Amino acid sequence: MKHLSGKTAIAVLLIGLCLVAACIPKKASQTVQPFSTDSSPLLLSQWGVVQRHANKLRLGEAVLPFDLNTPLFTDYAHKLRTVWMPEGRSAQYSPGETFEFPRGTILSKTFYYPRMAPGAQNSETPSPSTPLLLATDNYANDFSGHELNLAQVYLVETRLLVLQKDGWQALAYIWNESQSDANLEIAGDIKTLELQFADGKVSNFHYVIPTRNECASCHASDHTSGELLPIGPKTRHLDKKYAHYKAGAADQLSSWQSMSYLKGAPTQITTRANALWNASSRDNLAHRARSYLDINCAHCHNPQGSADTSGLFLHMAESTPRRLGTCKPPVAAGRGSGNHEFAIVPGKAKESILTFRMQTVDPGEMMPELGRSTYHSEGLELISDWINTLEGDCV
Repeated sequence: MKHLSGKTAIAVLLIGLCLVAACIPKKASQTVQPFSTDSSPLLLSQWGVVQRHANKLRLGEAVLPFDLNTPLFTDYAHKLRTVWMPEGRSAQYSPGETFEFPRGTILSKTFYYPRMAPGAQNSETPSPSTPLLLATDNYANDFSGHELNLAQVYLVETRLLVLQKDGWQALAYIWNESQSDANLEIAGDIKTLELQFADGKVSNFHYVIPTRNECASCHASDHTSGELLPIGPKTRHLDKKYAHYKAGAADQLSSWQSMSYLKGAPTQITTRANALWNASSRDNLAHRARSYLDINCAHCHNPQGSADTSGLFLHMAESTPRRLGTCKPPVAAGRGSGNHEFAIVPGKAKESILTFRMQTVDPGEMMPELGRSTYHSEGLELISDWINTLEGDCV
């Protein structure tokens, strides 16, 4: 075997290094990668929408975080919402309905809980395999700028809504125990979690991740067409300042327009924004209560929704007291009424079917039927306070 010259040896060495480098997996890119309906990847990181880097969850390139004035309650889970659209495409503004999004849009929602600080629990000791999580409605310090600190939160799932050529596709990705990535799970899952509540009580509960078909029970807000649609991206939900952009607080709808993610919005928004449900002021109690019912109930309880035969309509545009539940009897007798006569009894929250169904966790009685295994005591208090201010008699 001949000895190689110095230059030849260096060339061979460089070629070898290049071949080795080609075999080493590259660091995951944060560029968003769309996929078609029939090629959904098994790992969430492959989409590039949200990815773990070191001990942070970070957003992909051109992924915009957003929030809602009043969010849907899901067993006290906190949520990081994002939107991404293909370059050069925008959503069309609507004053009242869901924006009309361009094909290729990806909406994500990551569900997570604040972790209890080590040694801070003052009640039962959690099992070593299950982190003790906090049930809290304080969202002020969750997401900062462009990342989520995984030392402080526990990721449960990330749901995607992807607008494909044949409509919106719903996908659920479940985070693994190492919190390194999330795996696609079409059939859903159940996780046993431990929550510590504001009063110090620790409780186990079953967090239910929906199947693909169960996603339609909420997102098909038009029961006749059965078309899946996003629930949150509407003017009344988005019209607010978002506090956690990289550059600081800014108007959310204006930020969508600056990113070219929204077109057609008027200079002056005339649609009344939904209220922040847990605002301290009691002057807008009715508006806060209606905002809470709008986001939590109206995807079914609207004239086109799956609960259209109930005659109970809780969307924000409804104004008829009877259709809103005042002195309205149930359309069918059953244990779901809790032996109460009317959906809302003015001045008597404890005698109202609405509050009974909000509080129970019996699958045959509770409302909403999906999306929770616990009940929202603070939300129940809000609706009860509102009902107790209503005047009139059911005779």
